[in-house]
Amino acid sequence: MTSRSTAKSPISKCACRHWLGLLMCELPDAVTRLLASAGHEGFLHPHHLEAARLVARTFERAMLRQRVTMSYDLAPIGRDASRHGQADLSETVEDARQKLARLAQRIPPDCWGVLADICVYDKGLQQIEAERRWPRRSAKLVLRIGLEQLAQLMGLDAAATGRNRFRTQSWLPERPPMFPESEN
Repeated sequence: MTSRSTAKSPISKCACRHWLGLLMCELPDAVTRLLASAGHEGFLHPHHLEAARLVARTFERAMLRQRVTMSYDLAPIGRDASRHGQADLSETVEDARQKLARLAQRIPPDCWGVLADICVYDKGLQQIEAERRWPRRSAKLVLRIGLEQLAQLMGLDAAATGRNRFRTQSWLPERPPMFPESEN
């Protein structure tokens, strides 16, 4: 688990669990702040939140964050220099990176950049707008477009729909009675 920024979020953890459930606590900080602001009711729908949560978890699983501390482990010194530590990555990390690469190819670059900045680097919307010299409130719209496309790619929709309900089928023609009637 990685540490998020220590900036005070407008929603406390208890209110977070009560309001949208435990899953909201796994959302990126910028999405949480966007939900907490009073004027944005209904701006992000539940399928957008689930898409943001899933992509943030995939980024975490892919271990793409840079290290911010020094490693005092002496073991990497004796390694073969040609591997650069990539051989030590697990299959889970590699699968997550491949999934992110496939998603990045299918989403427009600006939308993917905003999603990566928010979900990986914990940047705020104002910081993204300043870095890219975008007008105010434009990163919020790009985030919404990116989350909508991400939700479509992941098969998420505003309304949950399932298969039509069918009668339970069995390989037995008819279930035999548990206690056969006695012939008295």
